[in-house]
Amino acid sequence: MIRHIFIAPLKDAPAKSVEHVEALEEQGLEGDRYAEARNRKTPDCQVTFIELEEIAAFTAQTGLAMAPESPRRNIVTEGVRLNPLVGKRFRIGEALLEGLELCEPCGKFMRNTHREALKFFVHRGGLRARIVTGGQLRVGDKILAADE
Repeated sequence: MIRHIFIAPLKDAPAKSVEHVEALEEQGLEGDRYAEARNRKTPDCQVTFIELEEIAAFTAQTGLAMAPESPRRNIVTEGVRLNPLVGKRFRIGEALLEGLELCEPCGKFMRNTHREALKFFVHRGGLRARIVTGGQLRVGDKILAADE
């Protein structure tokens, strides 16, 4: 389920926590910079996810604090494995999304968190997805297989 939703209107702007957001078909999340075509190089920049469990595991293993917004992913989930969603369609609220690829840690991820995050979050850094059909996403919404 969705635990947190974050949007950032500009590059390097602080991530803003919201309770609900409109997922815009083939664009991004309303109010997020990637909803604007000029900021999106490829479809995989529409929306990003990360598991709250992986953030907690990083803190437990390293002793370094990490807030849910620190990795700068749009949606923080709990209770759902994201890696198996690569190549799959899934529903959240009114929206239909498609997992495109893993969202591996990069230099920006490291600068926003800790140097140790680069190694720890390999294959644990989340999911990049495209919005096939738009609709409202809300904190508390469940993530379901497209055929459920």
